[in-house]
Amino acid sequence: MRPYPEVKATELLVSNESASKIGLLDMARGVVQMAPDAATMVRNAPGLVLRKPDSAETIGLMFQRAAGRHPERPFLRFEGTSISYGECNRMVNRQAALLSRLGVGVGDVVGILAKNSPGAVIAMLAVVKLGAVAGMLNYNQRGEVLDHSVALLEAKALLLDPDCREGLDTVEESSLPPEVRDFDQLAEQSAGLDDSDPAVTATLPAKTKAFYIFTSGTTGLPKASVMSHFRWMKSMSGIGGMGVRLHSHDTMYVALPLYHNNALTVSLSSVLAGGACMAIGRKFSASKFWDDVILNRATAFCYIGELCRYLVAQPEKDTDRAHDVRLVVGNGMRAEIWDTFSDRFGIDRIIEFYGASELNLVFINVFNAKRTAGFCPLPYKVVRYTEDGEPQRDDHGRLTEARKGEAGLLISEITDRNPYDGYTDPEASEKKVIRDAFKDGDTYFNTGDLVRDQGFWHVAFVDRLGDTFRWKGENVATTQVEGALDAGDQVSQSVVYGVGVEGSDGKAGMAAVTVGDNFDPKKLAAELYDSLPGYAIPLFVRIVDELEQTSTFKSRKVELRDQGYSDVGDDKLYVLAGRQDGYVDFYDGYVDDVAKAKAPRG
Repeated sequence: MRPYPEVKATELLVSNESASKIGLLDMARGVVQMAPDAATMVRNAPGLVLRKPDSAETIGLMFQRAAGRHPERPFLRFEGTSISYGECNRMVNRQAALLSRLGVGVGDVVGILAKNSPGAVIAMLAVVKLGAVAGMLNYNQRGEVLDHSVALLEAKALLLDPDCREGLDTVEESSLPPEVRDFDQLAEQSAGLDDSDPAVTATLPAKTKAFYIFTSGTTGLPKASVMSHFRWMKSMSGIGGMGVRLHSHDTMYVALPLYHNNALTVSLSSVLAGGACMAIGRKFSASKFWDDVILNRATAFCYIGELCRYLVAQPEKDTDRAHDVRLVVGNGMRAEIWDTFSDRFGIDRIIEFYGASELNLVFINVFNAKRTAGFCPLPYKVVRYTEDGEPQRDDHGRLTEARKGEAGLLISEITDRNPYDGYTDPEASEKKVIRDAFKDGDTYFNTGDLVRDQGFWHVAFVDRLGDTFRWKGENVATTQVEGALDAGDQVSQSVVYGVGVEGSDGKAGMAAVTVGDNFDPKKLAAELYDSLPGYAIPLFVRIVDELEQTSTFKSRKVELRDQGYSDVGDDKLYVLAGRQDGYVDFYDGYVDDVAKAKAPRG
């Protein structure tokens, strides 16, 4: 594997704002803002750093303790109607009693195929209280993909939202577990059963598996990552207790699907950490979002970056500021819309974080700084990487740390206190592990993500390593090019990727975009020349009707990359002809002109 040549701080394109350093003033300002929540943070700090995998602390135990402390306080709210902690705990216990009668016990897997509703949360809690694993299935899947996911779980039972019956009907009968119960049957068959807390809940160690969470499936069939109670509880302490810091009167609105980690882990753990309420949105709707937030009396919500972009793209309405939301938590908030989002919707705190379902650490914007993925006190390194996307090793076989200000590969150390749970597939798990990184016997998790060290244990996300490309000897981050495209008035949405050009080294930039009726290709080129270095401007622009995404708002970039510029169907394709002419219609000799340097090569 050939390593990259010496990399300058400016070589990997990133906006000045998103690359800004975190300074003492930022830290001091953040400390002052945190002062009212100091007691909460001190109480949660030990759980983040000192909690042990063998400790008897689990999700079910935390929930039932909260229900015991404040049984009358609202826990779940749906379409304006609330259910208390106490009543939810009794419902959970009755369903757990039924599952136990069906033979579900510690270590067994129970699939949950459900749309957003209180029933999905109650069923999940019933499963984890027994020490079983909740396999959170994606209700948007069908046919081969859903069949693969269900079979992969090897579940003892499956709990089904009646609204998902049509999807389950596409699964081969041989893949189904022996017991399938829909939510109506759960309620009916558990009525009258013991509603006291299961005895086993208090005995379970934190290292017990809690969830199987499926990847989005942007490439190939989905994999199931493992989430232990231990990692979930660390999220409750770190993200929920120290980062989000909800109060008992707060309500966290969750419109993301409950099989998504931002809902299942980040939102629910924040709610339990603060003894707050969780308002469940049936589904995300950009046009009705604020109406549902207001109906459910929400003071916070969780986001994915694309969700925020959709909200900003909506016409301005009276409801933009007629809500009580004071904070939001999520990941993927782009630097170019950060201030716009905050100012338009009147939101004081944007708690951006960096993490992943399988990752053993998380960065979180504890200090309320702008345009940062946040702070992390756990062991990690930012290292140099090779052209093939692997960590770069020196002549002694050790990794090399990136310089300050240089984009590098983020890796996190795997220790007993900071374990890596992996996937259900051992081979897939091992591929993410780096061994003997800095000394014999040490192990690190390879995130596959490029970040930039901002100082004071903060990082800025740059790009997925597989999404960067190299053109004219320069490294280009697709997220930054997408930001430039979306920041102007010519493009509604964009996806950027690198494509090979015959006769040329590296990969040229190509963008698939959605546009309005007044699209002007020459004006688009002028905007990009003003905001990007020449090598980063896409040579190819494909106009599409819509950009297909996964149900977790991730673009299906791989298919577009594979199609390149030669398989665009009936889509309009423009090519860059230079600063003066801008983008023009694709012509047959363009690829040869690029190879011969007769056309702009960025």
